[in-house]
Amino acid sequence: MKKILALILTLTMLATIGLFATASAEELVDGKFPETKHITVEIFNRYNDGGTDPTNNPYTDYIKAGMLEKYNVEVEFVSIGRWTEVDDMNNALAAGDAPDVCVTYSYPTIQTYANMGGVVNLNDIGGKKLVEYKDLLPNLWNLLGDTNIFYDEDPDTGDLWAIEAILAESARINTFIREDWLAKLNLELPTTEEEFYNCLVAFRDNAELLLGSDASHMIPYSTSYDVAWRNDHLFAAYIPNDVSDEELYIHGFDDRHLLYPNFKEGVRVLNKWYNEGLVWKDFGEYPSGDTTEDNLMKAGFVGAFQHNWDYPYRNGEDSIAAALKRIDPDAAYVAVDCFKNDAGLYRKFLSASVDRKVFFPATNDEPLASLLYLDFISSPETIAKLQLGEEGVTYNKLENGAYEKIATTGEWLQNSLNNIDYTITVNGLYLGDATAETTALGYAGVDSKYIVAALAASKNDGRVPGVFHVGALETEAEYGTSLPTYRDTLLTKAVTASVENFDAVYDQGMQDYLDNGGQAITDERIEKLAKYYDYKAE
Repeated sequence: MKKILALILTLTMLATIGLFATASAEELVDGKFPETKHITVEIFNRYNDGGTDPTNNPYTDYIKAGMLEKYNVEVEFVSIGRWTEVDDMNNALAAGDAPDVCVTYSYPTIQTYANMGGVVNLNDIGGKKLVEYKDLLPNLWNLLGDTNIFYDEDPDTGDLWAIEAILAESARINTFIREDWLAKLNLELPTTEEEFYNCLVAFRDNAELLLGSDASHMIPYSTSYDVAWRNDHLFAAYIPNDVSDEELYIHGFDDRHLLYPNFKEGVRVLNKWYNEGLVWKDFGEYPSGDTTEDNLMKAGFVGAFQHNWDYPYRNGEDSIAAALKRIDPDAAYVAVDCFKNDAGLYRKFLSASVDRKVFFPATNDEPLASLLYLDFISSPETIAKLQLGEEGVTYNKLENGAYEKIATTGEWLQNSLNNIDYTITVNGLYLGDATAETTALGYAGVDSKYIVAALAASKNDGRVPGVFHVGALETEAEYGTSLPTYRDTLLTKAVTASVENFDAVYDQGMQDYLDNGGQAITDERIEKLAKYYDYKAE
């Protein structure tokens, strides 16, 4: 409530002195501002060990120099904690000192403040709709197209509070298993849930053979507090194959798919594994951003896990893969497909080509300069520079046109994979015809065969649910940012419950989730589908 009252006071003051966003193409002379403009831009701080200052490094220098030369715009980067981004952004918006250009994964955060007048309506900048600036923004339009630029446009009011970055790579999650452990136990790569389970049992029962004096540290299967993300393949296998796009939309506001039909039965399997000593018993004790689990993997104690599609291969010499190699040259995680649904498919629910949301707070008094910033970072030249770095330092260009990355430390180190924290309008390697080959070569010190296998497995039998444009959802703005906590609590308690208590714990947690906004959002989505798509609930 204090944050909301602070924002209302800030907005009232801004309205009084007339600082709400205005812009005009006439401000430009020969394509640039005659007087130097100044904008601030949000940049995630991941607090990586050995990382660089995200606000001051060669990549930020490149952006600053380019914007100053091309548009006469000074750019200042403002650090926002990656793992606390929603809280940090709430605080910044409420205090009226949010950066001019903001990015978040949470649209409900944007909608909440938009409803209070705290966000620039991109369809009302200087009295013009965003499309009227299209000629000034060729790179942004070529990259995102009308689909992503107007993805969040309200069908009734025409309000546009954010644009959606493009998701260049739909790969999402993978299941990883210790290839060398399988070899030591004469086991084949698992291809079914039963075979995967048998591998976990074998790891548990052969801890001394696999870990010697460290046998007590054996973790056959690891997960985290984010249970739904980290077990996505297992849970997706229990969703009926014939579920409709409409039902996936109605229950899909949680990107962890908690409300998808039959999801509970997948969680039941994980609960069984936990009670058999196959799952890291302490997983629920460590919050977002904690490195304990990664360190256990790097120490060689973890047999299998599910995570982001390339997770063990990220971060060069600091990667999980590199750490394992230092212990044993044969040690390696390999991606596998093990979980079939009722149609015999290795179902993955993949995302539409939308990603982070870029928006301007109402305190932004340089909207045109901010739009030009988005255009600058959306150019192929800028994307390539930010994703690749410096030739001979961070990459080598090969004869086939691909780019081979070089393990990097010091100032050229990228704090995020492919520098996605700077390429806020695109997530994923985006290098035209060279993308596929470069992806396979883009993990220093990792045999490209592991990347090829991981990329293929992550999208095998993938399904992208249908998209329905129904405008802003008031219930999502009200409850969307708090529901993940209820979800994570529910799933952690359900997984760690006794087998006998699983149903009672799960059902109570689900009721709490529904009572605290889940049911309200579901009901509003049904109403919106009925209004705009003539949907009739069964």
